[in-house]
Amino acid sequence: MKTSTKTTAALFIALTSMAACAADAPGGTIDPNNPDNPNGPDDVTDLKMSGKYELNSKFDIAANMPGTVGDVFREIVDATNGTDDPANYLIMKALEQMPAGSLKNALQGAVPFVSGYLNDRLVSFAPEFVNKMKLIGATLDDATKNFGLISELNVSGAPGALTAVHTGTGVEFKIQNNAIPFMFADYGAPNIVANGVGIKLDTSGKVTINAHKLPLSYGKVVRIALDEAVIPLVDPQARNLNELFTNLIDCQQVGIKIAEALDINSPSAFESACNGGLTLAAGAIYSKINGIDASALEFKINGTAKCSDANRDDNCDTIQRGAWGGQLGYSGTDAPLATATFAGKSM
Repeated sequence: MKTSTKTTAALFIALTSMAACAADAPGGTIDPNNPDNPNGPDDVTDLKMSGKYELNSKFDIAANMPGTVGDVFREIVDATNGTDDPANYLIMKALEQMPAGSLKNALQGAVPFVSGYLNDRLVSFAPEFVNKMKLIGATLDDATKNFGLISELNVSGAPGALTAVHTGTGVEFKIQNNAIPFMFADYGAPNIVANGVGIKLDTSGKVTINAHKLPLSYGKVVRIALDEAVIPLVDPQARNLNELFTNLIDCQQVGIKIAEALDINSPSAFESACNGGLTLAAGAIYSKINGIDASALEFKINGTAKCSDANRDDNCDTIQRGAWGGQLGYSGTDAPLATATFAGKSM
């Protein structure tokens, strides 16, 4: 059967129209990778940004550590770096809290001899002390130099006039390649808040976060790192330095060995001095940590990132490829912020 030219042309037009309608229909085929597709992921003309976003920021502040943090590590190193340590360290701490009298005078006059005597018998009273103190120093150093800030960005306002409240709610330590989060509220520490932070979202989906300050009580961060992350790694049975030292040092044996070295029959007095010395040693380290907070560690930051609308509701729900710039300030001195990144998602 022959088909007329008019019939063929009409059929062609009808098929073409049907194909076009199918492509435009909700159930039609859409190529999401087509840059000309008006519904594709690259079309952010109508994208908005509002609501709360959880941010996870990673900071490398190794080059900008406040000087007083070094005092903490020096106090730890002092326990292990001398020829007669840890015995000499223990004896000096014991002497600091012994009452004046003949026993203190006898020990004070024979420190070099007693330290050597104790060190020769190290296995009997502190077999793991040196190695574990060195591990504490190295792990604490790693944890406090490479950590993350957990925060919330609460964005509000009309397009073109966005503002945000940026609230730091916790920190994250990376220890032996394990990221461990700790929320401030769990440790009685207040959140850190920056109000009125300017936000810009352009038609390409680029987010700009204006400069603002987040003042961190770094001493509290170090204390959390030490008690909640570092010490349990060294001794799962200890929750603080006092308990760690008590577990590592057998003060009864220390008292006996000091009494033997001095040929004085008062081991219990030296045992008591040893216990007091351990408490004093822990207190000295914690005192150095508390001293860090004489000034806040200020993150003076500004950021850029890319917004994404994965669920197609015209509101940014994922913040990607974030980078912080700015400065790190401590005790009146600012230094350029090293590599710092962030990512986020709507809450």
